[in-house]
Amino acid sequence: MKLNALFISATLAAASMLTANAHADNSTRVALTSALGSVAGTAVGKQMGGNTGAMIGSAVGGAGGAAVSSNRRDRTGAAIGGGLGGVGGYTVGKNMGGSNGGYIGSALGAAGGAVLGKKVSQDRHADQRKYRKHRRR
Repeated sequence: MKLNALFISATLAAASMLTANAHADNSTRVALTSALGSVAGTAVGKQMGGNTGAMIGSAVGGAGGAAVSSNRRDRTGAAIGGGLGGVGGYTVGKNMGGSNGGYIGSALGAAGGAVLGKKVSQDRHADQRKYRKHRRR
């Protein structure tokens, strides 16, 4: 019960940071929401299906959080990165630090993966714009 209260208070604190810090960089918002989604998905998945459910929940939560907070052009890249990062982070964290390590790893992996996926998507769009620019001449 104490762990659930800790997660709820952390979620409320992070949500208040999102509303109070309206001038945060878009990457910060993507990382935060992906991390929160991944932790929530991990907790729900673990209750429903054990470790396998936690892995699936961390992927769905991380992808959903990243997709909600990123713009339309970079949504798919951020969602893929958040999902893969959440699963990888949960697996590594669980092996290193048990159940709590799984939650922490899930959050960190989803945040890093979502930001990386967003950045890759932005770079791909920039490269396509350069190619189209030279092609018109």
